[in-house]
Amino acid sequence: MATPIRVIVHPPSPSGGRRVRVDGEILGLAHDVTDVAEFLRRAGLEIDPADVAEVPWIDWRGVGPEHWGPQAGG
Repeated sequence: MATPIRVIVHPPSPSGGRRVRVDGEILGLAHDVTDVAEFLRRAGLEIDPADVAEVPWIDWRGVGPEHWGPQAGG
């Protein structure tokens, strides 16, 4: 792949889930790493769900891949 893909997983939404973007395009609202892997597969990027948390080209915004629900507190 000539140009690196930019994947952003946004912070959890107030109702739960995290928006996933690839190169600026919103792919959907993920509720776990399996959803992220499926969105990436649909975008042509094969990745095992077990590897999603470890790849350096995914930018986890706000919190890491272990957080999916609404944030507690203000």
